[in-house]
Amino acid sequence: MQMLYDSDSFVVVHMQANAPAEGEPEPRIARHGFEIVDKRTNREVYLDGSWADAFQRQINAWQLNTPTQEEVEETLDGYAELAQNPLVMH
Repeated sequence: MQMLYDSDSFVVVHMQANAPAEGEPEPRIARHGFEIVDKRTNREVYLDGSWADAFQRQINAWQLNTPTQEEVEETLDGYAELAQNPLVMH
């Protein structure tokens, strides 16, 4: 797990695929995902599969052309619209 972004409005965490246990084969597709927490509404969305791939492409584009915080927040706000899960602390 790696925190990628933390602001007054959002937190973005990259959940990386676990390595296989000893003796287990490597997975054909290493699964990873991103959790986006909207601090304003206390809701979160988890992106995996094609959603995670699309978000990874967005991150790669940001690395090439550093966006403003406003641009990042605007993009995250679009993903936050998908958030249906209330944030639960364990």
